[in-house]
Amino acid sequence: MKQLLFTFVAMLTLTCQSEARTLGFSAGHLDTFNTGLMNGLISHAKSKAGIEILTEDAGGDTQLQIKQVEKLAAAKVDALIVMLDDGDLGAQMTKIAATAGIPLVFVNNIPANIEDLPDNQVVVASDERESGTLQTKEVCALLKGKGRVAVLVGEPAHAAARARTEDIDSVISTEPCTGIHVVERQSAYWSLSDADHQVQEWLSAGAQFDAVIANNDDMALGAVQALKRNGVKMTDVIVAGVDAIPDALKAVESGDMDVTVFQNAAAQGAGSVDAALSLIDGQKVSRMNFVPFELVTRQNVARYAAQNN
Repeated sequence: MKQLLFTFVAMLTLTCQSEARTLGFSAGHLDTFNTGLMNGLISHAKSKAGIEILTEDAGGDTQLQIKQVEKLAAAKVDALIVMLDDGDLGAQMTKIAATAGIPLVFVNNIPANIEDLPDNQVVVASDERESGTLQTKEVCALLKGKGRVAVLVGEPAHAAARARTEDIDSVISTEPCTGIHVVERQSAYWSLSDADHQVQEWLSAGAQFDAVIANNDDMALGAVQALKRNGVKMTDVIVAGVDAIPDALKAVESGDMDVTVFQNAAAQGAGSVDAALSLIDGQKVSRMNFVPFELVTRQNVARYAAQNN
């Protein structure tokens, strides 16, 4: 009887060990939104038994991110989850994972080599055709189809920055928004401080605009900071961002910002974990897996207050 019990316990231990999974997560950099995504990823992983997460943050250094992903692959993680700053790094990440025989999930930023991904590499993100479109249509409505707009672009190499900026141009080229004209456009690299500096330069040069459309909330908040410092009344200019981070939601509530777009960071993080676990188990996963965007205005901001913390 004792021998039988010992055998059962040994078998149970082996089963638990065989179900253990290690996921390697690599972030290009950790701003407010990306940190929320990572927290959602870790929280979802903790809700499942036997999941360990190894995390790396490249701090905006693309070459460092490549080395960190190589290190995770060498550690023989069961799957990689990679959040790129630069979509053009996708092919190198694909090669690292394929060489190591490890499934790969790209999260948030769609890699440039999306059409060439092998079957065990997928993307979990939000459809950027929605984000800038929702944002700009609302700005157009608030401007009643006429006005001057300044655009703050994110990291130029980032797929989301390119797509959101193209969305802006697409919306204002159609009725009823053809009376809107872009008078300033510059990259502020997703950064609050860079956006503050850029808007300050525009104001110092005498630029006039009725709205600022920013590719993300940190840049929108930087614009607010510069506008208020220069005595501009926030009732006189419309400010729009994307991501619905906590500080942006507070700014919408207070009237400093008018528009943001909820990008569900936690859902992207959780979705990347689920996709990775499915790939580890040899299951078929769609190449593209979208988490929807949602428009946030002063009328519905209370609904989103706790969602991207």
